[in-house]
Amino acid sequence: MASSALPAPPIEPMLAKIAEALPTEEGFLFEPKWDGFRALVFRGAEQTYLQSRDLRPLNRYFPELEKALHELLPRGCVLDGEIVVAGPGGLDFDALQQRIHPAASRIARLAKETPAGFVAFDLLAAGGKSTMELPQSERRERLERLLGKAKAPLHLTPVTRDRAQAEEWLQKFEGAGLDGVIAKLESAPYQPGKRAMLKIKHVRSADCVVAGFRWYKDRDDAVGSLLLGLYDDAGVLHHVGVTSSFTMAVREQLAQELAPLRSGVEDHPWRDWAGAQVGDAQRMPGAQSRWSGGKDLSWVPLRPERVVEVKYDHMQANRFRHAAVFLRWRPDKPPQDCRYDQLEVTTPFELAKVFGA
Repeated sequence: MASSALPAPPIEPMLAKIAEALPTEEGFLFEPKWDGFRALVFRGAEQTYLQSRDLRPLNRYFPELEKALHELLPRGCVLDGEIVVAGPGGLDFDALQQRIHPAASRIARLAKETPAGFVAFDLLAAGGKSTMELPQSERRERLERLLGKAKAPLHLTPVTRDRAQAEEWLQKFEGAGLDGVIAKLESAPYQPGKRAMLKIKHVRSADCVVAGFRWYKDRDDAVGSLLLGLYDDAGVLHHVGVTSSFTMAVREQLAQELAPLRSGVEDHPWRDWAGAQVGDAQRMPGAQSRWSGGKDLSWVPLRPERVVEVKYDHMQANRFRHAAVFLRWRPDKPPQDCRYDQLEVTTPFELAKVFGA
């Protein structure tokens, strides 16, 4: 039975662990994995509160969404979902990131230019009572009843029990900017902070030039991360991301292996970034940004002569969306062959078709 108490913020959202493939067992619900900001929405009697994954308030960054959800949702409900921004080509994570800004005037302008939406995928409370102890299947049924007539910017995520349908979503929906598929046990209650779901993401590999590295924390004998580059059609080497998951023994070994390739920044393809400002951080290998948390991101240039194969899941504005995973060195590959045109091209898919699935 559902408890009688209405849950109050903050609540840790239920999390997912990575799986290599969709589960083959029965008893799973499959949903698209949205590429946005995870958020819990608390619709109270007087106000609506938006909570981030890390338990912080989001209201000031999405004033238009706060107002709309307060008008569209009944009081006494709590939803789990994703804040997204939809653009002409599907979900626009870059536009979403721009909203996390200290200037209220900028937020107000972006709220009009690129308004956000909310995609609901779980129900934590309804009618002033918690539903977290109910099984996933029943929470979904109640969510559908609650949002049966939802209209933009409020959306209900599609769901299926058909594994073949989920496989099709995994292939097609990426073209609308989505990030994979989530699998949820129908019998499971809502488990705050627990990795009780599965996420199956789009995974690919790419050959990249290693054009620099960062030191590991405060050491000067261990590599923290390798800086990866790809050439465009004009022969310009762009910083596309990092790979950093190494054991300490490998970090120390890398520091020795890469020492002969260390070069001055004057002769490096990324020399123009040496004095660049934070605003240029999208392509800069060492700039501070609002996401760096004050970390030292200074870097050591390397002659771009070594090639590494990495596993990545998603591209965002010509960069890897997340840190890439080291697979192996590729001494057989010339650095000049590490180009953007090796990457898989995603077929566009209309976002409206996702909601209509």
